[in-house]
Amino acid sequence: MVEAPIRTTNGAIALFNLHAHIEGLELQSAQGRLTSRGGAELVDLFTLRGQILGCVADYERAAERAEQLAREFPGDGVAFMARARSRASLHRFDEAVADLDVAERLGLAGPERDTERAAIFLATGRYEEALAIYRAAVEQRRSFETLAALAVFHAERGEVEDAERFFDESRARFRGVSPFGLAQLDFQRAHLWLVQGDLTRARDWLLAAWCRVPAYAPAEGHLAEVEAEMGEPETAIARLRHLAEVSDDPDYAAQLGRILGENGRREEAAPWLARAAVRYDELVARHPAAFADHTAEFCLTAGGDPQRAVRLAKLNADIRRTPRAHALLARALAACATDRPLDAEFEVA
Repeated sequence: MVEAPIRTTNGAIALFNLHAHIEGLELQSAQGRLTSRGGAELVDLFTLRGQILGCVADYERAAERAEQLAREFPGDGVAFMARARSRASLHRFDEAVADLDVAERLGLAGPERDTERAAIFLATGRYEEALAIYRAAVEQRRSFETLAALAVFHAERGEVEDAERFFDESRARFRGVSPFGLAQLDFQRAHLWLVQGDLTRARDWLLAAWCRVPAYAPAEGHLAEVEAEMGEPETAIARLRHLAEVSDDPDYAAQLGRILGENGRREEAAPWLARAAVRYDELVARHPAAFADHTAEFCLTAGGDPQRAVRLAKLNADIRRTPRAHALLARALAACATDRPLDAEFEVA
């Protein structure tokens, strides 16, 4: 059950302020007045907006700014830390680790750098190394952020009791006013219950995240998938249609096409699936590491190309080396063996 609400800034106001903050920093950059820390903040704000709005273009803007920042400030560890975060968001993990090493050589140390390294370890299946860093961070300071990171670690590992305990304590330690971090925490908690197959609990936490920030596209997108699974396809279709129209992430068009097709509306589904296919091709060509798994999932289902799914799933497994990555590869190999697409398992990306 979702806990008592925590008061934060209204989600729409917070998003307006985020847009304004980005515009202000871009103006400073155009005037040549942006410091390395200001540039790093701009990179992080683009990434945050991309996460909230489901906007791939913002991840790309963050990457461009990060590359520029490292060129402008080659002796500043802050610039390389920002580029590491940006590269990690596009699953360029080896390059991100290299940037963290440069930042360390330039004298940047502390929990922020260690946490970034731990996040990469978690994403690439190096669980023991990640856990050691997260535990040390919590021992040093039991904050919303350190406890949230440990909660997400245990959720990723399927360790439900530990994850729930740290989710509870993280929420209890929240002292901010911005709604974004709390909405993202609730989204991660929903992810835990989706993987566990508890759609009711997943829906509760997705609703909490979406109500706090109504523009939070990933929360609404997965909420739509849950609603479809729970027998509310029209609600799901309405949500996904809106997201597919405003987002440059093809996942929403793909899910919309899938749900329309499952409900006998194949002609209506066709253009959405075609749109998703074109966009997946564009993104996997530009950012293969980041979109190999999503494109493989599409190829396994509506895309109807299991052989391509195997190639992409292998790439993803080489990069991620996690149980989920290997499970995707196993599904792709099974589909290729039977030469037909498999039904997708219900999971979040």
